[in-house]
Amino acid sequence: MGRGAAHGRADLLSEAPARDPAAFVRANTRARPVPHAPELTLRVADEAVPLWSKTEEELESIGLPPPFWAFAWAGGQALARHLLDHPDLVAGRAVLDVGAGSGLVAIAAMKAGAARATAVDVDPFALAAVRLNAEANGVAVTVLGEDLIGGPHPAADVVTIGDLFYERDLSRRLLAWLDGFLDRGVPVLVGDPGRSYLPKQRLEALADYAVPVTRDLEDAEVKRTTVWRLAPAGRAP
Repeated sequence: MGRGAAHGRADLLSEAPARDPAAFVRANTRARPVPHAPELTLRVADEAVPLWSKTEEELESIGLPPPFWAFAWAGGQALARHLLDHPDLVAGRAVLDVGAGSGLVAIAAMKAGAARATAVDVDPFALAAVRLNAEANGVAVTVLGEDLIGGPHPAADVVTIGDLFYERDLSRRLLAWLDGFLDRGVPVLVGDPGRSYLPKQRLEALADYAVPVTRDLEDAEVKRTTVWRLAPAGRAP
């Protein structure tokens, strides 16, 4: 994912203890409608650069990860919109959202009638954001703070992936792991605007969206973003 330049205005951020993830999320974000899914509310940073600067520079000594959870990324917005518009994809089903960040996709799945949604992320700040965002939207989302990629495959009826194909090694591990779900007949839905390591040869386009995004992070105000279905290896769409 893109990152804003680390400069300038970290002093504007609250000094809420970074060791308390929920307090940090509350202090450095505010609830806003999601641009491409305004029926949902998400806690996001007022400005990208100050928060990213604080987490990468000032708080590096305590190991605070980059705040992917503080923004509505293009792939997540498109996938959320698609689930809300096509509830049959998840209604009555168990959804596993991997690399959940803010929890946007898991929340959209619950709003679309999923039986349950599990948001998976290794960042404790993301898990805190998911809990706060789920509560704000009046849904229950289970959070799981484990790196599942490469390990056993949890029970799920649908797997969702938003904006995760941005690093080569991660993308290789992720794709190999997702094949295990496909082998079990579990569909995998991907929301992505064309990140660097998106496996397009394995993807079937379901819908395209023009998604409003944060210029500081994406170098654009609108990103053309596709929701895809992952095809099994050797069976290109």
